[in-house]
Amino acid sequence: MSVTIDETFQRPVGELLRGWRERRRLSQLDLANQVEVSTRHVSFVETGRSKPSREMVLRLAEHLDVPLRDRNQLLLAGGYAPIYSEASLHSPAMLAVREALRRLLKAHEPYPALVVDRWWNIVEANAGIALFTEGVTAELLKPPINALRLTLHPDGMAPRIGNLPELRASVLSSLHRQLASTADPELQDLYDELRAYPGGERIELGTASEVVVPMKLRHGDRELSLLTTIATFGTPLDVTVSELMIESFFPADEATAAQLRVASS
Repeated sequence: MSVTIDETFQRPVGELLRGWRERRRLSQLDLANQVEVSTRHVSFVETGRSKPSREMVLRLAEHLDVPLRDRNQLLLAGGYAPIYSEASLHSPAMLAVREALRRLLKAHEPYPALVVDRWWNIVEANAGIALFTEGVTAELLKPPINALRLTLHPDGMAPRIGNLPELRASVLSSLHRQLASTADPELQDLYDELRAYPGGERIELGTASEVVVPMKLRHGDRELSLLTTIATFGTPLDVTVSELMIESFFPADEATAAQLRVASS
């Protein structure tokens, strides 16, 4: 069952910390050694017998690799004010970030590139994204456009993907790892939705020469082969920035590169 943010705030900080420790598959001894406190202290914090200081909450969160959004929730549950800002991407404070993203996206043309948030909603994209929206139903293009839904939905890109079972399995596997890391209920809903789409009847394994799963996308009378990479901002102190992911697509062969150059000219 999904847990709302309000319900999360009502849960004791020790219970939340125990959940993150178990999610990271650490014992109390493992965590205690990393944070350099006694196992007894970790146990007392988790059971509520000891109230952790603000600094201890942050130390535990750091060693448990808790996302910034959830670190704020831990602080609130412990009775402390959040320390990480959450500015809108369109706010004046984020001007430098927006400009950096747009320069990066523009420089990547004619190849597609997009910026998504924690839930894979597209917040910025370059002109190359037209390759993906071609022939997609208008309903899927209503903001916010979800990149994973756009890819796997039967009214989206899915009918044009030549290796849909293989790509679908790869996407779902990556999303499952993200879900396991964050325990985000919205990601759980998205994962369940994507799993219910058709196209997963069989899994095509890559050839021995393949080291990543390309997207084999039909475009006109040609099949393009695209590789994708994900980049994030280093050392973010804002929740919004920490959750941004830049997905860049690259041609997997020279024929694809030439076709994309011609299409953009």
